[in-house]
Amino acid sequence: MIARYTIFLLAATASLFAEESDLMRFSNGDQFHGTFQGMGENSKINWKRADMAEVVQFDSKKIRQIVLRKGRPLTPLSSQSHVALVSGDRFPGTITAVDGSHVTIETEYAGSLRIPRDQVGMLAPNPLGGRISYQGPYAKEEWEELNINTAEEINLETDEQAEEEAALASWNFAGAAWYWSGIKTGSALVRKDGMPDRSILRCQVSWKSRLSLAIAFHADFARPKAENNDEDEQQPRRFHDGDTGVYPELFGNSYVLHLYSNYVMLYRSFFNEDGNPVLERVQSNNNSMRLADSSTALVEIRSNRHTGEIALFVNDEFIVQWSETNDEPKHAGFVGKGSGYGFLVQQGGSSTRISDIIVAEWNGMPDAARSLQVDEQDIVLLANGTDRFSGKISGLSNGRLELGGKYGEFQFPIEDIAEVRFARKSLAKSSEDPSQKIKVRLHPLGLVSGSPLAGKPGTLRLSTPGIGEWDLSLDAAVLLDFQSSTSFLDEWDPEY
Repeated sequence: MIARYTIFLLAATASLFAEESDLMRFSNGDQFHGTFQGMGENSKINWKRADMAEVVQFDSKKIRQIVLRKGRPLTPLSSQSHVALVSGDRFPGTITAVDGSHVTIETEYAGSLRIPRDQVGMLAPNPLGGRISYQGPYAKEEWEELNINTAEEINLETDEQAEEEAALASWNFAGAAWYWSGIKTGSALVRKDGMPDRSILRCQVSWKSRLSLAIAFHADFARPKAENNDEDEQQPRRFHDGDTGVYPELFGNSYVLHLYSNYVMLYRSFFNEDGNPVLERVQSNNNSMRLADSSTALVEIRSNRHTGEIALFVNDEFIVQWSETNDEPKHAGFVGKGSGYGFLVQQGGSSTRISDIIVAEWNGMPDAARSLQVDEQDIVLLANGTDRFSGKISGLSNGRLELGGKYGEFQFPIEDIAEVRFARKSLAKSSEDPSQKIKVRLHPLGLVSGSPLAGKPGTLRLSTPGIGEWDLSLDAAVLLDFQSSTSFLDEWDPEY
């Protein structure tokens, strides 16, 4: 049945797809447009299409993901306040109560939820980032690929070699991630706007073999037009591994962070007064980093165009900071002139995956409570970014979080707190089988999960350990993940 519907999918018109904005991806690589109609008995997916007289059911065990409304929420969540669980879930909501056994949050998607305290690793009443400008990727059309050779410079009808190289160097989109498995380097994945002057750019990076990834930020993609028509200048440029000289021509006036498995380098990328591309390395006291081969890492770049601050965090741990001054005559201060960002794999055959991308305003806070987390004590980091306290959280009363510390008893207004990290020894270990649950991504921030019980077109009923059975509104949902793997290596499939 799946094969028959897939054949019809290929023959259907674009207008039909436009009306049916949900997309179902099967574990064998097939895709099927339509409208999600909830879940029936035995976790069967109810699916509707304009060309089908009745709702059709599919076995959820054969479904990988469902992207709702082309990755766009019906109603986005209004607050970034959330709690992070030891399972990796992030439940958005306003924290209303904390005691010795539970944390209670008031949510826009499920009402009031009581979560066992030993399942909560972090409270985030006021997360470090400000307004989120992008979360994804959920839709392919939100991104574009750039090559140093423009369409006018390469005649694909006559330059067969260029055509072959383009086929070997491209990004593939699947689910909620971009995959690079090109034999050759040479194609950058970019978004040309959306990065604030004070910004956080965060993404999950996974790779096989060696890591060699360039991340451009504050890019304007400006590229001066050539003033001569020399034949040599019109020849397509060929990439080679590690060719950092292409950064100005790809990203324009920007900064480019080049990540390797054991070190990192930051470059200024710009054009001088004569229109010639310039690449300069930004010096730092420490550029070492230890990442294993065939691994994964959460990469976060914090930058401020006004003050010149640029900092790198990996897996929530501080790595290195650079300071660019605005009175440096050599390159006229902060060289990143735009609001774009992008990714370029710099080693042929180095398979790479980019996912969980978030771009948000940065409130200037230099640290996270994660870097101070300890086994025995809870850590409170205030929203001013400098004050932090340790001790034992005893409760939340009248909007004030109570902390018993070594030097006395403290009460903090919840609106003044950025993060709270609970002591590691107080946390339970996650024992839930991930294969038995569904993960739901919310917009602009949130990941909730549970075993699916039933569902209507706009809601799902889930069962989550410690929370019990609860109804989830899908108004803010953008992705239903039925086959989330605990190992990224299990997901490297050529079809994706």
